[in-house]
Amino acid sequence: MRTQSSATAPSPIAVTTHRERRGLGTGLAALGVAAFSLTFPATAWGLEGFGPWSLVAVRSVLAALVAGGCLLFLRVPLPERRHLPGLAVVAAGVVLGFPMLTTLALQTSTTAHAAVVVGLLPLTTAVLSALRTGSRPSRRFWLAALAGAAAVVAFTVAQSGGALTAADGYLFAALLVCAAGYTEGGRLARVMPGWQVIGWALVLCLPLSVPAAAVALTSEPVRLTGHGIAGLLWVALGSQFLGLVVWYRGMATIGIPRASQLQLAQPLLTLVWSALLLGEHFTAAAPVTAVAVLVCIAVTQRS
Repeated sequence: MRTQSSATAPSPIAVTTHRERRGLGTGLAALGVAAFSLTFPATAWGLEGFGPWSLVAVRSVLAALVAGGCLLFLRVPLPERRHLPGLAVVAAGVVLGFPMLTTLALQTSTTAHAAVVVGLLPLTTAVLSALRTGSRPSRRFWLAALAGAAAVVAFTVAQSGGALTAADGYLFAALLVCAAGYTEGGRLARVMPGWQVIGWALVLCLPLSVPAAAVALTSEPVRLTGHGIAGLLWVALGSQFLGLVVWYRGMATIGIPRASQLQLAQPLLTLVWSALLLGEHFTAAAPVTAVAVLVCIAVTQRS
């Protein structure tokens, strides 16, 4: 006769499947972070050829055309009415708000300074997720998240000399709207594929992004340079669509708080890309901060 404990214990197959799903979700979320880490350098490139309003509007239109084409080709049905408010939050935060605010900030801020946004984003996303979904991460999780965020903020502020500029207002506003978009997107990705979440959010923005692109392109100067076109294509297809596809899928698999902590590595990746692509420099504190951040990530993943 089997005891109650042996009858209710998870089977080895179930445990293995859970670990595989968690590993896959972590890998997808990490791919999203890698894609996002190129967003600020690519935006800086894009600003070499386009004005800020043109860059944001055109990137949204291009990403929406790709997403809409995929939705049509696969004959995906329209989202249910009950999902429209959440999709509107994703559209306002991730498709419009964050790109516009950070692009305006990068006109006067370096990418190193702007990285403070993504340094604080994991903590903000975890807080909004707890408020929105009712999740209650452990105390160890919160301590590690706070420590990691503090390390990233200290590093990025030190890189910018500690000076606060007018761009900081844009950056902190971008932080809040993006965290809201991530939280709603991660929640919706539990009931529909992640690529459909960002796909429908992009399509919903077309009535705004198309006329905005037409007006911006006629009112702002445009110089078709190699950097400008490459930057535009990356922020439209890499950051705005493909990156969010894998990111939302990863969040749906491993949970919003845990996935958000992987973004603690994003500022350091952004600094590396900034050095390689933009010629920006950072101090020897980078490897020390990287180790501290990785430790914090390891703790949050085990909490």
